[in-house]
Amino acid sequence: MLQRPRPRGRPSGQAEREKAGRAAEEAPSTPRGAEASPGAGPRSQKQLELKVAELVQFLLIKDQKKIPIKRSDMLKHVVGDYRDVFPELLRRAAERLHYVFGYRLLELEPKSNAYILVNGLEPVEEDAELRGDQGTATSGLLMIVLGLVFMRGNAVKETEVWDFLRRLGVHPARKHLVFGDPKKLITEDFVRQRYLDYRRIPHTDPVDYELQWGPRTRLETSKMKVLTFVARVHKQDPRDWPAQYSEALAEQEARARPQAAAPAQGTGGKGTC
Repeated sequence: MLQRPRPRGRPSGQAEREKAGRAAEEAPSTPRGAEASPGAGPRSQKQLELKVAELVQFLLIKDQKKIPIKRSDMLKHVVGDYRDVFPELLRRAAERLHYVFGYRLLELEPKSNAYILVNGLEPVEEDAELRGDQGTATSGLLMIVLGLVFMRGNAVKETEVWDFLRRLGVHPARKHLVFGDPKKLITEDFVRQRYLDYRRIPHTDPVDYELQWGPRTRLETSKMKVLTFVARVHKQDPRDWPAQYSEALAEQEARARPQAAAPAQGTGGKGTC
C-alpha cells in the first residue's frame, strides 16, 4: 500500500521471448518435468506484484463459471516463466483475495491441484465494525481506501487512489466483477454512508478531488485498527511505520482517557428540562 504504482500493461511477446532465451542460455539444463530453476534471476517486488494482480484477476474471472480452477491453467495462462515462484504467487494471491475481495482460495482436495473461491463468512477483525450490511468484499475495499487516506497523512488525492487500485485490477471507468461500479461505490456510496468525505481540491487543473475519513469511520473504527490492517496486508508490524504508529497510539490513548466531567450546573442558574 506504500509502494509506488507500477507502470500499466504487460511486456510484449518479443520481450518475453528474448528474456526467456537469455534465461535459457544462462541457466543450467533442467531435467524435463522438473520445476524451473530460480536461475532466471530474482524478480523485483514490482514484477511479483504485477504477476499477483494478473493471477487474482484470472481467478476471479474463472470463478464466474463456478468450475474448479486447475493449477495447470494458472501456470499456462498466467504464471509462464514464473513457475519457480508459483507457490509464493499463489500465497500472495490468496491473501489479496481474502483481504480485498472477501474470498478464500481453497484446494478442493489435498493434492488435487484444483481450487475454488469461497465467500468469506467472517470479516477480518479490523473491518468487523465497518461491515454493517455490506458484504465482506465491499468492506475490504473500504479498508484499503481508509488505509491509503491514513498512510498519506489523513488525506489522499483521488488520482492516487485510482493509481493504487489499478494495481489490484480495480479501474474507475470499468465495471468490476466484485464491486460493480467502483467509482460510484467509493465517491458516492461510501460518501453517502459517511465513511468518507469527498472534496474538490481548490486551484487544481485538471480538477482533482481528495478523500478523507468521514465521521462514521471515526466512530466505528480507529487509526490503530486501520494501521493493523495495512500491516497485515503487507506482512509487517504496525511499528514499521513510526509516524503513523505514534499517531494511532496517541489517538488510542486519548480515547482510553475518561471523558472530562460535564460542568456542574450552578444552583442559582436557569434549570434545564
